[in-house]
Amino acid sequence: MPKYIFVTGGVVSGLGKGIAAASIAALLEARGLKVTLMKFDPYINVDPGTMSPFQHGEVYVTDDGAETDLDLGHYERYSKASYSKANNWTSGRIYLSVIEKERRGDYLGKTIQVIPHITNEIKDAIKAVSAKSSSESYDVVIVEIGGTVGDIESLPFLEAIRQMNNEVGRHNAVFVHLTLVPYLAASGELKTKPTQHSVKELLGIGIQPDILLCRCERELPVDMKAKIALFCNVQQDAVITAQDVKSVYEVPLVFNRQGLDQQLVDLLRLPLGDTDLRQWSGLVNRIHGLREAVTIGIIGKYVELEDSYKSLNEALIHGGFANNVKVNFRWIESDDLMTNERWEDRLRDLDAILVPGGFGKRGISGMLRAIGYARREKKPFFGICLGMQCAAIEYARNVCGLDDADSTEFDPDTTNPVIFKLRDLVSVEEMGGTMRLGAYDCNLREGSLAESIYRSSQISERHRHRYEFNPAYEDRLAENGLIFAGKSPDGKFVEMIELEDHPWFLGCQFHPELKSKPLAPHPLFASFIKAAYNHRLRDEVGEEQPKAETVGAD
Repeated sequence: MPKYIFVTGGVVSGLGKGIAAASIAALLEARGLKVTLMKFDPYINVDPGTMSPFQHGEVYVTDDGAETDLDLGHYERYSKASYSKANNWTSGRIYLSVIEKERRGDYLGKTIQVIPHITNEIKDAIKAVSAKSSSESYDVVIVEIGGTVGDIESLPFLEAIRQMNNEVGRHNAVFVHLTLVPYLAASGELKTKPTQHSVKELLGIGIQPDILLCRCERELPVDMKAKIALFCNVQQDAVITAQDVKSVYEVPLVFNRQGLDQQLVDLLRLPLGDTDLRQWSGLVNRIHGLREAVTIGIIGKYVELEDSYKSLNEALIHGGFANNVKVNFRWIESDDLMTNERWEDRLRDLDAILVPGGFGKRGISGMLRAIGYARREKKPFFGICLGMQCAAIEYARNVCGLDDADSTEFDPDTTNPVIFKLRDLVSVEEMGGTMRLGAYDCNLREGSLAESIYRSSQISERHRHRYEFNPAYEDRLAENGLIFAGKSPDGKFVEMIELEDHPWFLGCQFHPELKSKPLAPHPLFASFIKAAYNHRLRDEVGEEQPKAETVGAD
């Protein structure tokens, strides 16, 4: 039977439970343990796929096509495992499952209640992930409960993990609670009262935390740790400072220095062993040693909330790691490029331009303007999903003479639908879970930039899109110089486009950012950042920009 670590949060949302849980996984893996993680979200949506990025940040897609919480991205970046639909559950999905069982008569006429039916469904979901099989078994299952203690919608999940703690017995489960110790500048004090109240809420539910992760701006003094331990009924060395750090990839090292992983091993009676954090230490040393920098302009429509592009941000940073350069972001609302007469000035000093994914017509004109600028000025350009579609539209309009080229997503009546609705979805009107989702294979064109970057002729990447390139326009665009560098094995879907007479111009229909890790940067982002750095050097010395080259994550 695996051991369980239940991670909860209090006081305010957004403290970083996902990064804390992922960091714990990294520490335990560094001890040679096999770990998996789960996230329970309290909202009623079946999944976050139909939610606005402004409401919930990005939607993270797994290999099996599940649209999940962005914390699964943290899990995959920090740990070795690959996750699936089974690792992310919402209240909506739990209730839907119970209701479907009730409709089938599975409960034999019983009155369906939160306890025991909803809580049993939650526990069954945990047990399904942690169950041993012939192919894999886990030493530790880390379960993160979304929201904050005190939220009405989180209560069934908290009750379920309280019950599981009793069922699995002592030394088989640990409660880790992340809370806030705010610093009041006016009085120059760190305040422990929010943490005390948060733990009191947990105790009222029947959960005694074993370890407290105290999020704060500065190191907690020893006397303050003692005070928190006294009032919250935990050991003093179980009060861990979760201090703000320069890079989130320092968090496993910060926790390790305070003995968090050793405490978990002791509490759970796990095998003792040394923690090998050489890779993480090397990464952090590299981060602190970065001297050169590039500036990437992200032309998007959700730039007001950086979590909308969380995996993208991290993948770009990873690309910087591969090239020993720091990556600075310039967030540009795409609509602003249409209202500012001096719009080119906003793009001129960028080292590269990226247009990310998105949905809907808003902001498209600004994206097309930025793409055209990158194409003409030979500035490195990367288009992802919607960004690739916009690149195809821009090329059709301004190079191929199809002035009204468009996507049927933006103009259903366009006479030149270069981008149109997926042929498999023509009669499908439901929004949730109806896109091309998950991992699909892609064959790369021999001699293409894409093939040289991947160093392979076949790849697999994750998708999340409802529209595709219209193959009826392939010949017209190819005749005018657009290279179709990647296609699905059956030739049905265009996956990648690029330009031959450009130092680095590439678009992909998939989302490569979802498979990038700090210790293994994605090759497309490593190459893109290298191209951006080359462009900056060209601008500095006034020489011609070299052709893009293959870059690996050395």
